[in-house]
Amino acid sequence: MPVRSVHHAGAPVVAQMPHRNEPSRRRFGTFGGVFTPCTLTILGVIMFLRFGQVVGQTGVARALLVVLLAKLITTLTALSLSAIATNTRVRVGGAYYLISRSLGIEFGGAIGIVFFLSQAVSVSMYVIGFTEALLAVFPDLGDSPRLVGTVVNVAVFVCVFIGAGWTIKVQYGILAVLGASIAAFAIGAASDASLANLRANWEPAYAKGSGFLVMFALFFPAATGIMAGANMSGDLRDPGRAIPRGTLAAIAVTGIVYLMFAVLLGAATDRDALLDDPMVVSSLAASSLLITAGVFAATLSSALGSMMGAPRILQALARDKVFRSLGLFGRSSGANQEPRRATALTFVIAQGGVLLGDLDLVAPVITMFFLITYGALNLATFVEAIANNPSYRPTFRYSHWSTSLLGTLGCFGVMFLIDAVWAAATLLAMAAIYSFLVRQDLEATWGDAHGGGMLERSRRNLLRLELERYHPKNWRPSVLALGALKEDRKNLAAFSRWLAGPHGLLVIGQVIVGDPEEFAERQRSHERVLRKLIADQGLEAFPAVTVASSLSAGVNALVQCTGLGALRPNLVLFGWSEDPARRGEVSAAMRAVGRLGRSLAILRVEEDETEAWEAPPGPIDVWWRGQDNGPLMLLLAHILRKNEGWRTHRIRLRRVVKAEAGRADTLAHLAELAARARIPAEPEVFVDDDFRELLSSHSADAAFVILGFVFPEDDTDTAWLDGLDRISSGLPRVLLVRSAGDMSLEA
Repeated sequence: MPVRSVHHAGAPVVAQMPHRNEPSRRRFGTFGGVFTPCTLTILGVIMFLRFGQVVGQTGVARALLVVLLAKLITTLTALSLSAIATNTRVRVGGAYYLISRSLGIEFGGAIGIVFFLSQAVSVSMYVIGFTEALLAVFPDLGDSPRLVGTVVNVAVFVCVFIGAGWTIKVQYGILAVLGASIAAFAIGAASDASLANLRANWEPAYAKGSGFLVMFALFFPAATGIMAGANMSGDLRDPGRAIPRGTLAAIAVTGIVYLMFAVLLGAATDRDALLDDPMVVSSLAASSLLITAGVFAATLSSALGSMMGAPRILQALARDKVFRSLGLFGRSSGANQEPRRATALTFVIAQGGVLLGDLDLVAPVITMFFLITYGALNLATFVEAIANNPSYRPTFRYSHWSTSLLGTLGCFGVMFLIDAVWAAATLLAMAAIYSFLVRQDLEATWGDAHGGGMLERSRRNLLRLELERYHPKNWRPSVLALGALKEDRKNLAAFSRWLAGPHGLLVIGQVIVGDPEEFAERQRSHERVLRKLIADQGLEAFPAVTVASSLSAGVNALVQCTGLGALRPNLVLFGWSEDPARRGEVSAAMRAVGRLGRSLAILRVEEDETEAWEAPPGPIDVWWRGQDNGPLMLLLAHILRKNEGWRTHRIRLRRVVKAEAGRADTLAHLAELAARARIPAEPEVFVDDDFRELLSSHSADAAFVILGFVFPEDDTDTAWLDGLDRISSGLPRVLLVRSAGDMSLEA
């Protein structure tokens, strides 16, 4: 089995490693591990204590609609859950595991921690509900609900601490009691049912300030609980089979129960009883004692389910080292690998809630946390489906991207329907946790749907771009910088990034001279090193390494083969070589670039005391010598000013004329040229016949000097490099530009 790992700030740690005895832990089937906990969580106290009010206000017809709409949302979520659970080997962590493997470690971590907290606090809610019901039936137990609640919480904790096997056995008994209580209600209500009552209760009778949406919000928490089985994923024999079957079966069975309750409540009593008697279910049942036992069973089973599920989510978070401080809770105990440390923390959190005694303030946000988890699961499946990754091959065939999208919108819609303020607060809390995790520099080595989605969008955009007719208006630098990360060319990397600008592309290229067959492994090694250097320098760049028989052949190969579709280098950047013996091969490589129709730039930087990534002080001088290279030179100066640290640098657009008579016209021409180009530049014209001397004296204070050049007609001539050497020597930073003419300043 492959080992997945997470890198935390650059340090790799093993995540979700299989334990040697893990197979023995996967021992629950569909009924015990999924159907039972889901059913017990869904059939909660709302069914016994609040559903009568829902039917009374909405009427039977709309009560049926409330149930069907709620079940529609949870069914859509279950379809998404089933698809994603059958697409991967599900391990410990349930919803967190599935979401993190689809939407990434940061998103999964944010969902996982709030889902754990909501499950842990839910334990205290269910314990308090059980305690209140217990004290109502047995008032002689005392007048201290916190003490009784603590005893109940300890009992729940002990059951789960012993092990999931023992808890599941307890839940079988609770399921039997719950089934008996439902049967008692059905028998009693059926005997009192009449068509007259059904007709009288068919239409709605909303209280002041109430309505269909209010009643839907009241009922919807009763439909939650579908993740109870998924939370046990690490303890199932076959999660890919058990989760879909057990969850969908639980939704179907509980849906039938709620629909039956709606009809029988409307048919068995009058509206006043439905609205005014919270114990109307008990009043109608053949045995009120069984209903009381059912209330006990509903609250106790929900507490047990949450106490079992929460620790497993925390354990998965700890094993993935999403939060460093949680590492202690990743360990398991006993022969069955129970998450007992995580269970102990869940108990402590639940006990805090029990001691508070009143959780009305946090109850809404707990529901929000459940809903945002469901929404995220739908979103994960939607992203997986539309990414069209070949790896997305769920064996569950009844989920489609459209159903996942509907589930996502439904969950988030219900959040705002229940309470817009709490919904907004929950989303803000999620965003804050996500932002924190992004800053932690977590890096998961397992693949997620983000990569597939980006690849799919990139593929479509590249194909669309390929069909578009190229226009100079859309020109932007796509720089291929050769040797930019060599130790003796530290400035080349910085200037290549600056020249690419905030929105251009940068490829760091390297040529290895040698036999391609002999140097294949070396090429792969150099690319790995280059990729690491790019990451260490913080460059937004791509690596490209080729092996060729000569520098010229290697540059030729890089220029032709680098990129895809319209995203190919249009500007090749060389560093200046001080070695006269290499002038021949450097000249041949540069000419090859020109023949391939790419623009060419040569960066020359003298010994510089300035930090490589710090913009030097002074203006940017562009020496205009005609339309061949001038437009690209001025545009590169403009792009340079778009970078942080260069924005306050002035551009001086300069030209030399030989006679005073042409000075005024040339100055006006430069001013008009800058205006048409919409680039702020200060035009200056000099009268002189010694360009070299003028350049040395008037650009000595410049941060950057941009000059143009042309190739001589004789391909064997290398003296042109000597000429560039003489012109540019003595200046601190010079860029020599030869344009391919594929851009326009006026576009």
